[in-house]
Amino acid sequence: MSAVWIDEAPSSAATNNLKIERETHKLEKRLCREVGRAIVDYNMIEEGDKVMVCVSGGKDSYGLLDILLKLRARAPIHFDIVAVNLDQKQPGFPEDVLPGYLTALGVPFHIEEQDTYSIVKRVIPEGKTTCGLCSRLRRGILYRVADELGATKVALGHHRDDMLQTFFLNMFFAAKLKSMPPKLVSDDGKHIVIRPLAYVAEKDLIRWAQHREFPIIPCTLCGSQENLQRKQVGEMLREWDRKFPGRIENMFSALQNVVPSHLLDGTSFDFKGLKATGIADADGDKAFDAPEFPTAPSPLRIVQL
Repeated sequence: MSAVWIDEAPSSAATNNLKIERETHKLEKRLCREVGRAIVDYNMIEEGDKVMVCVSGGKDSYGLLDILLKLRARAPIHFDIVAVNLDQKQPGFPEDVLPGYLTALGVPFHIEEQDTYSIVKRVIPEGKTTCGLCSRLRRGILYRVADELGATKVALGHHRDDMLQTFFLNMFFAAKLKSMPPKLVSDDGKHIVIRPLAYVAEKDLIRWAQHREFPIIPCTLCGSQENLQRKQVGEMLREWDRKFPGRIENMFSALQNVVPSHLLDGTSFDFKGLKATGIADADGDKAFDAPEFPTAPSPLRIVQL
């Protein structure tokens, strides 16, 4: 009788841990790739920049700071990062969380204390949306802090889904085709605002926040407003993403492929001055062609043999 050595199969727990580690590594690579791609595409960060990263205590701004620190370590250019939090004096705001986290992280930071909460609650009637006034007050304070710190860029944590939500909000409620730009100049012309998470999906930021165990601080001022139009539009997009894979990606790509001559805005395209030139234009009468869309997948049918 001969004995045969049989290796023990790896435990299901070990296999599961290995799978989680592999998926997390892929997620980190994807986040770094997409943030790096946005930075290059829109020239967001340049040699010698001092980037002020606005950290609210939410998953998006934590993720933005985390990924920018990773990219800075391997970037071919030198730039500095300073994290800034605006303590708006919301009741119950845990003042020690962000200073403790940023100190342990070893990143320079500044906490700006301004009681915008009381202003918003005093000015906005009960039950009305507070986001507009809150964001205007916050923006003005952060621009002042950027000046004081000598920051050349102000980085915000808006992601791809935020941009799509803004697009639909403007279309549904403001009758405009308008979204969040990845890079802009402030109204006073003094500051460059960048959104390095422009290409990043929110679901990836949620997974990354869970993996990194960020100390999330909820916004009790606006987070309690469950019926905000933005939340309703966000749920619409998430439902589309579940039912129609790829639709979100196509919509976002559409924001980068605008054809003014095939819309109706006379300020973006000179319809009044349009004249026949006698020169062939391959794009000229494509509007008369039937649109070419991919065929929708047919419903799954079960065939019994």
